[in-house]
Amino acid sequence: MKYGNKPTIVYNIKFASKKEAHRYLILRDDLQHGRITNLETQPEYKIWTLREDGTEIAVARYVADFRYVRDGKTVIEDVKGVKTPVYKLKKKLIEARYGIRILET
Repeated sequence: MKYGNKPTIVYNIKFASKKEAHRYLILRDDLQHGRITNLETQPEYKIWTLREDGTEIAVARYVADFRYVRDGKTVIEDVKGVKTPVYKLKKKLIEARYGIRILET
C-alpha cells in the first residue's frame, strides 16, 4: 500500500487506489455512452536511451492508468495523488519521446 492508497477491485480489475477505480467507472460510463472509444487500462511505454554505438536500449518503463480515444485523439491519463520525483521525470521522458501529453486527474 503506497502513499496510503487502498487497492480496489472493480469488474475484476485491480486498481492501485479507490480514486483510480472511481475514475475507471467514469471512463467506462463514457465508453458505454459513446463519448470515448478504445478504453485500455495500464498501457505501458518503454523509456529508451541511446548507446554510444547508436543503438537504442530500453532502460525503464512507464505504466499509465488509462488510454482511450476522445474526439479522435488518443488520451493518456494518470490518476495522481502524489507526484513523486520519479513520476515527474518519467512523464517528461515519455512526453518527449512519444510526442504525447499525459493528462493528470
